[in-house]
Amino acid sequence: MGYVTTATGQPKGCIFCDKPAANDDEANLILSRGDSVFIMLNAFPYNTGHLLITPYRHMSDPLEMTPQESGELLYAIRVGITALKGALRPEGYNVGVNIGKVSGAGYADHLHVHLVPRWAGDTNFMAVAAETRVVPETLHDTYRRLKKALEETQDSPGE
Repeated sequence: MGYVTTATGQPKGCIFCDKPAANDDEANLILSRGDSVFIMLNAFPYNTGHLLITPYRHMSDPLEMTPQESGELLYAIRVGITALKGALRPEGYNVGVNIGKVSGAGYADHLHVHLVPRWAGDTNFMAVAAETRVVPETLHDTYRRLKKALEETQDSPGE
C-alpha cells in the first residue's frame, strides 16, 4: 500500500545518476554495483523483480559506451538473471532497451536495460487498474530476496 500511495510519477533529476550517488543501496533498491554499471529494482515494475541495468555514466546512446561499459552491461544481465532465477524462479525473461523518447523511454537521457522476469499466465505483464500495477510483495521484500540470491552466488557485474 505504501507503494501505491507514494507513487506520484517521475522524480526530478536523473534517478540513474542520483540514486547510486546517494550511497544508500537498500533505500534506493540498488542490488549490485560493478565498476561501470549497476543493477537496481524498478520502482514502477511491470512484474515482480523487474530490474534496471545501467551505466553510471550519464549517456543516452549505446554508441557512446566504452568497450568495458558495454561488456559489463551484458555481463550484468547475466548477473540479474542469476539473481532472479535463484530468488523468484521465473520461466522466462524479457530484455529490452528503449533508445530515445519516441521509443517509449521514460528516462531517455540515461541509457538503461530492462530485465523483466516472466511466468506462464502472467498476462503479458500484470494488469493495470487505475494506473496502478499490482505486485504480490513489496519492493523491499523483493530486494531482500534478490540480494540474498546474489550473495549466495557471489556474482557481481564487476567480476
